[in-house]
Amino acid sequence: MATLRPVEVRSVSVGDMVVQVSGEGPALICVHGFTTTSEFWREQVEEFSQDHMLIRPNLPGHGVSTHPQDRDYTIEAFARDIEKVFRHFRIDRAVLVGLSMGGTIAQRFTLDNPGALDGLVLVGATPHGLGPDVNADNVLRAIDKVGIAQSSQDVIERSFASVSPRALVEFAKQEVIQTPDFVARAAIQSLNAADSRPWLASIDVPTLVVVGENDIITPPAESRQLASGIPSAELCIVERAGHFPMLEQPAVFNPALRGFLSKLRREQSALQRNLA
Repeated sequence: MATLRPVEVRSVSVGDMVVQVSGEGPALICVHGFTTTSEFWREQVEEFSQDHMLIRPNLPGHGVSTHPQDRDYTIEAFARDIEKVFRHFRIDRAVLVGLSMGGTIAQRFTLDNPGALDGLVLVGATPHGLGPDVNADNVLRAIDKVGIAQSSQDVIERSFASVSPRALVEFAKQEVIQTPDFVARAAIQSLNAADSRPWLASIDVPTLVVVGENDIITPPAESRQLASGIPSAELCIVERAGHFPMLEQPAVFNPALRGFLSKLRREQSALQRNLA
């Protein structure tokens, strides 16, 4: 096995976001989900920074990013934030990876910016809202009852497969308490209303859909609907994983993502040869 080079991660301010950047090469942009952070992609940093510019935004109001009161915390606004990432780093084309709410943002970005992506990866995502366990009404009731920090941690407790190490769950619980109440309320309502089902067939980009077999937040049936609705999509179900397969089973997730990226390169090379 090849020795991986040490990776330096730098923090860059882009709009209302603190963005983690590492490596050089083609852009690989990883967008986290509702109340989570860029650190949920920590298991991908060492490997994919070797041959990509790995970009991990903390969405506004999440993680270490700012949370100004005078902006929107909606799927549409977050998609515009990803457009700012493209402009800031002068990215013409990229592979965009979205987790959960990040997957909904990635779908919105793809529909709004045709031609900007070489590939799309949707992890624990759905074409409409989230699963029934975390619809807006349930989340808002929980916030009203126990507060945003406790309600976010309660969702985390249900998000991991039973085989996941306790330390991993505790890490995630500490990350999600950084999102303020007003950000979470706005984001979950926008997420609940989002619906890409009428437009899935127009997503004209190679797509990988990944889901944990034990995901109760966005059950595998949702990912199957995504994969069947996007013309060029393939589905990967990760065993012994819940809602965060890239954290829970990186030894499975990373090769799946690596294989997808390699396939994209082969197809692009073949296209260039045919055009020559």
